[in-house]
Amino acid sequence: AESLHSSIGLLGISAGSLLLAVHFYSSPRATPLIPSTALGVLLLIFSSLLAYAGIRRSLRNASLFLSLCLTISVFWCGYGVVFILGGQGVLNDAGDFRNALVPGLVAFTLALLIIAAVGFLCREVILAMVASALSLASAHEVAMRYSAAFGSSAVACNYMIVCFVGGYFALGRTLYFLTKEKIAIPGTDLAKKKTHEQIQSTSGSVNHFAATGLILNMLSASVFGCRLLGVTGKLFIGQVPWLWAAGIYQIGICILSYRAMDVLMATFFGFTSILKFAGGYCLLYPVWQPEEPSFPTPFLVVFSILFVLLALFLALKSPADGVYLLVYVAYCIALACRPKGFFEGGPQGVDVAIFVASALMTLIHLYNAKAGAKIPTGKGAVKALLARSSFLKLREGADLHAPYLGYSKYADAEVLGYACSVLASFAITMPGDPQAPLATVVIPWVVVAGGILKLLGGSVAFARGKTLESSAFILYAVMWIIWGLTRYGGLYGTTRSFHAAVGIIAFMLFNGFIVFCTLFLNIAWFFYSLTFSLVAVSFLLDAIHALPAGYDIAATLIFGLVSFYCFLSALFSSIFEGSCLPMGRPIVQLSGVGGGMTKCLHLPARKASSVKRIADILKNGGTCGIPTDTVYVLVAACNRPDAVEKAHHSKRQAQDRPMSLWISSLKQLEPAKHLFTPLLWDFMEAAWPSPISLVVPRGEWVDFLGMKDSAKYVGTPQSVAIRIPDCSVTTHLIDLVGPIVVTSANPTGEADTTHHNQVYAKLGDKVDAVLCDGPSPENIASTVVDCTKIDGGNIGFFRVGIIPKSQVKLILILFLLP
Repeated sequence: AESLHSSIGLLGISAGSLLLAVHFYSSPRATPLIPSTALGVLLLIFSSLLAYAGIRRSLRNASLFLSLCLTISVFWCGYGVVFILGGQGVLNDAGDFRNALVPGLVAFTLALLIIAAVGFLCREVILAMVASALSLASAHEVAMRYSAAFGSSAVACNYMIVCFVGGYFALGRTLYFLTKEKIAIPGTDLAKKKTHEQIQSTSGSVNHFAATGLILNMLSASVFGCRLLGVTGKLFIGQVPWLWAAGIYQIGICILSYRAMDVLMATFFGFTSILKFAGGYCLLYPVWQPEEPSFPTPFLVVFSILFVLLALFLALKSPADGVYLLVYVAYCIALACRPKGFFEGGPQGVDVAIFVASALMTLIHLYNAKAGAKIPTGKGAVKALLARSSFLKLREGADLHAPYLGYSKYADAEVLGYACSVLASFAITMPGDPQAPLATVVIPWVVVAGGILKLLGGSVAFARGKTLESSAFILYAVMWIIWGLTRYGGLYGTTRSFHAAVGIIAFMLFNGFIVFCTLFLNIAWFFYSLTFSLVAVSFLLDAIHALPAGYDIAATLIFGLVSFYCFLSALFSSIFEGSCLPMGRPIVQLSGVGGGMTKCLHLPARKASSVKRIADILKNGGTCGIPTDTVYVLVAACNRPDAVEKAHHSKRQAQDRPMSLWISSLKQLEPAKHLFTPLLWDFMEAAWPSPISLVVPRGEWVDFLGMKDSAKYVGTPQSVAIRIPDCSVTTHLIDLVGPIVVTSANPTGEADTTHHNQVYAKLGDKVDAVLCDGPSPENIASTVVDCTKIDGGNIGFFRVGIIPKSQVKLILILFLLP
C-alpha cells in the first residue's frame, strides 16, 4: 500500500504535468488544443488524486512527499478553477487572466522551491527534481504573463522534465516488482526511506501537515500582497479560487493536525481558514454591489485576543511558532483599524509580512521533520524553564491526548469549538442593515467559525466518546449557519414570519434537553448551554418582531464571555497538568450516575505497551476492565488476594454469580494435573481456547494459584468455573500476570458491557484501568458447562451463551467418549 500511494502520487504529478505541457506547447495557436474549461476540470481531478495519495502516504510519516503532493494538489485546484472561469467568460481579457493567475503562481514558485531545497539537502533527489521543475515552470509562466519575450515553450519544457522524472520512477518501481525486489534503480527504493523516517517518528509526535498549512498561508497572503506591491492591478473575483481553495485545504489540514495530535496548530489552522473564506467573500461582494464591504470592529478585536492567547500557549511548546502567530495578531488589528479591511494598504502590508514569515517557517518545519540536524526553535529552553516551576507543569507523555472514553485517532477539538462560539457570538453583535444585509462582513465569521468549524469540533468530540458535547456543538453549528445565512445573507428581508419562529422553538427544545443533561456533566457546560438558550430567545424574538432594544447584544455578549472562559479552560488543560481553570463538578450527582467521572487509566488494546501496563497494574494489586472474545470483564490477579477482594466488593457480587478463573494455557495448571481426572483434563484440552467456561469440582488445585483467604470469593464451596479465552490480547495478559479472577464488567443484575465506554460509565470510579478495544466481537457471554459429573459421562449447562449445547456435546462425543 505504501508503494502504491507513492506511485500514484508521482505518476499523478507526471500526468498533470504532461497535460499542462501539451497546453503550453499549443497555446500560441489560435485555438488551444485543450479548451480552458476541460483543462480546468482535468486539473481538479488530478488535484483530488494527489490529495488522496499524499494523505494516505502520510500515515508512513513521509513528510516531504506529503508536502509536495498536497502543495501541488491545492495549486492545481485553484489553477483549474481559474481556467474554468476563463473558459466560461468570467475573466474578460488577458489582463484579468494574468491578475487571477499570478498571485498563486508567485506563492507556489517559492513554496515548491523550498520543498526542492529541502529535498536536495535530505537526498530526496526524485522529489527535489519534481519540485524544482514545477517551481521553474511557475516562475516562467509569471514571466510569460508579463512579457511576450518569454515564450510558453519554456514553461512546457519544465513540465516535460517532470514527466521524464515520473517515467524514470515508474520504470524503477516496475523493475523492482518484476525482479522480486532484486533490482532497485537509485532514487526509487522506498525501503531505505521508510526505515529512516520510522526511526525518526518514534522520537516523538510530529505534525507533518504543518508545513502544508504554512504554504496555504503563503498563498492567501500572496493574493493581497501582490496587489500592494503592484504585481497585480486589482482585487477581483478571479483571485477567489486561490483564497477558497486555501481555505478548504486549510480545514483539511486542521483535521489532519488533530489526527497528528497537535491541538494548538490545528486550532491555528482553523483560525486562518476563517480569514481565507472571509477574504474570498470580500472579493466576491463587488459582483453584486458596487461598493466594498465594511468590517465589524468588535469581532476583529476579539479575534486578535484569541490569536494572542494561542500564540502564548504555542510559544510554550515552540517559541518560533508562537512568534509567528503574532504576525496574525497584527493582521487582525490592521483589519480592525481599517473599515474596508482586505482592500486597505495596512492589512495588505501585513500580508507581505505573513508571506515572508510563512515561507521561513515552512523551511524550518520541512527541514526539521526530514533532517537529522535540527534548526533550533527554542523548544528545549521553554521546557527547561517550566521544569523549575512548581505551579505550572507541561503535560507530556504517551497519554497526553488519550480520550476520556478510550482510544481515539484524534486529539481534542474543544479549544477550537469554544473559540468558534466566541467568534460567532461577537460577530452578530454588529446589527445588519435590512436594506443591505451583505454590506457588513458577518457571514464568513458566523457561518465558517460558528458553523463549519463547530461541526468539525462536534465530529471530533464524538470520535473521542464525548456524546453530549458533540451533540451540543453540532446543534449550535446548525443554528449559527441557519441564522447567519437568514439574517445576514439577504434571505430574511424586512418581513417577519412565524415559520422561522417554529424552527427556532424546535432548536430551543433540543437545547433544553442538552441543558438538562449538562447538570450531570459540569458547571461550565451548564452555563455554556444555558446562555446559548438566551441567544436562541433573541433569535425567536427577532423572528416575531418583538426584540427589545439591546437584548440580542447582551445575550450574545454573555454567551461569548462564558465561551471565552471555556476556551481558556480547554487551552490550559491541553498544555498543563491539573486544573488551572476548572470546568467544575456536576451540579447534580445521583447514585449510579456518572460512575466514570473519576478518570481511571485508559489504554488502547492494540498496543503491546498498553497490555504490559495493565499487567503491571494487576501485579501491584489493581483491578482492570479488559476486552475478551465475548464481552468486557473485570479482572484481578489470583496471587493478589487484596485485588480479588476489591473486585468482589466493587461489583457487589451476588452469591448466585460467583467469580471465575481464567488461564492462558493448561501449562499453568500442570503442577496440579494429578488432582484432575484424566477425562476432565482431556475435555479441557479439547474445549479450549474458546468461549466455554467449565465448572469443575473444587479441590486442592485452587491452592496452587496463591489466592489464600480470597479464595472464598471465587466459585462456590463445591465448584469453580475456569476458562481459557480465545483472545490473543487476553491470553497475552494472563501470560504476563498469571491466572486471573474474572467477573463481568457491570454491576450485578445489569446487562453485559459490550464497549469500553460502558465500562467507564458503570465502573469507571471503581477500577484502576481499562484496556480499550471498542465494540466487543460478540454481544453474548460465554457458555457455562457443568463438568462436576463428567466422569459419569454427563455434563450440564448453567448458561447457554455464544456456543450452543449441541456443539459442546459434540466435543464430548467426538473427542472423549469411545
